[in-house]
Amino acid sequence: MKNILRPALVLFFVLTLLTGIAYPFVVTGLAQTLFPAQAHGSLIFRDGKVVGSILIGQSFSDPAHFWSRPSATGPMSNNAAASSGSNQGPMNPALTDLVKARVADLRAADPSNIAVVPVDLVTASASGLDPHISLAAAQYQLGRVATARKLSPQAVQALIDQNTQRPLLGILGAPVVNGLQLNLALDAHSSHGNSN
Repeated sequence: MKNILRPALVLFFVLTLLTGIAYPFVVTGLAQTLFPAQAHGSLIFRDGKVVGSILIGQSFSDPAHFWSRPSATGPMSNNAAASSGSNQGPMNPALTDLVKARVADLRAADPSNIAVVPVDLVTASASGLDPHISLAAAQYQLGRVATARKLSPQAVQALIDQNTQRPLLGILGAPVVNGLQLNLALDAHSSHGNSN
């Protein structure tokens, strides 16, 4: 029994030290050194204060801001501690009612816009935390935001273009816009008194 127990305990302690202590410290140290922004949550700072993360969406309802993709997390939207989808299928009447209500909200915020509402503005992502909207969703909201901010559509379009993330290697994925980054760029643009 001694011949079996001693090597087993030695191996247990060696592996615990390697995989439970040494490996996590090495990986954490490398991450902190090589990718400090990502290791700390990809935080966005404004005037020295954290205003969000580029990885987690935020809700906007002001007509002067681009609205993000809806969130299904609870008890509040975009709750990173409760990442989840709604689990409502396409045949679920509750989802149909929710989508209709979201379309009505978008139409009420911009009654002159008769374009088709992009699907990502009325449906939540699987995680409930998606910070991105499609280019179609940004274009859909351009007129409302430009009018609310008294900016030209060209000025708002330029901000959309500056905050568009292109597909990886030019082919993987679709172009998307980070809602928080775009809204912060809008706020910075407006605070500088640019109204062209």
